[in-house]
Amino acid sequence: MTTTQPPLSILQKDGKTAKDKDPNLPADQLKRLYETMVAARILDERGLALQRQGRIGFYLQALGQEASHVGSASTLQDSDWFFPAYRQPGIPILRGVPFDDIVNEWYGNDGDTSKGRQMPVHYSFRQANFVSVSSPIGTQISQAAGAGMAARIRGDDTVFMSYFGDGGTSSNDFHAGLNFAAVFKAPVVFVCENNQWAISVPATNQTKSESMAIKAQAYGMPGIRVDGNDVLAVHRVCKEAVERARKGEGPTLVETVTYRIASHSSSDDAARYRDADEFEAWKQRDPIQRFQRYLQRKKLWNEAYEAEIQERYKQAINDAIKRAEARPRPPLDSLFEDVYLNLTPQLRAQREELLSLEGPESAELGEFPL
Repeated sequence: MTTTQPPLSILQKDGKTAKDKDPNLPADQLKRLYETMVAARILDERGLALQRQGRIGFYLQALGQEASHVGSASTLQDSDWFFPAYRQPGIPILRGVPFDDIVNEWYGNDGDTSKGRQMPVHYSFRQANFVSVSSPIGTQISQAAGAGMAARIRGDDTVFMSYFGDGGTSSNDFHAGLNFAAVFKAPVVFVCENNQWAISVPATNQTKSESMAIKAQAYGMPGIRVDGNDVLAVHRVCKEAVERARKGEGPTLVETVTYRIASHSSSDDAARYRDADEFEAWKQRDPIQRFQRYLQRKKLWNEAYEAEIQERYKQAINDAIKRAEARPRPPLDSLFEDVYLNLTPQLRAQREELLSLEGPESAELGEFPL
């Protein structure tokens, strides 16, 4: 068996870069990447706190994975599309989605784009070309492949990026999606965020392959491993993959080697199955702190700057939470929307019956009377 391909890395622990590997991105782009990563972490910390307080029902964090999804997403044009998993909160922020739209989805209120029909953190933002997150593992992989095939048939230059975890590589959609995308040269970048854990299943029990990236060989596409906690390395690798896709050269599988610092979700306790020493070792590789040291060496970061962005995003998110909690739930008759253009007679009758059961008290709460 050959040696596993080491992940490409640019950033060193002290903020220096490997020799001749600094991409020298413009200062405004570097700061945008950093601020998006910080904002995503603040959002995650606040979201979990709300769940623990009983103010929302569920939450999933991306702690420790900010460089992976922000670095990759930043390589796309605004006209390109995302088929996400549920651990990429920085992408809507990067695309300019208002915090109100993000937080309304947590509460499922009348400002929620999904009208309360999705679990929290299962976003869908048409204005950002961000396709709805779904809980079933891997479905977005084949969806992205299909969208890419359609774009190729139309002859446009749109690129699609799909995210999934190491556990997603065991899904049927991983095989179907990558196989179709490769055969039809679909312009898709498949990003496997290998965070070492699929809930409580370690990556070592997920596959006997040397890596996730090596699986690309079986499908006839390039596969590359990159340090997922190094935002510059992720940006470089994905930029090359996006350019390749846009030129009509087909898909790429990118494995970002990272770590899920948080538990799987607010319903999980990773301390029950995860080694404490492993956890502490990965915490020392925090992608935000690592990037921060790089920016400091470039004189783009100082404590005053950090304090300003922390205050700015905390205030913006807290304001969005206050507004979300003041909004009512979606109206009951919205249950009948978005399925048929014109309601069938049966659905019209059911809607009328439902509304006739609604009392004054339940109308205010958006619920059935008990």
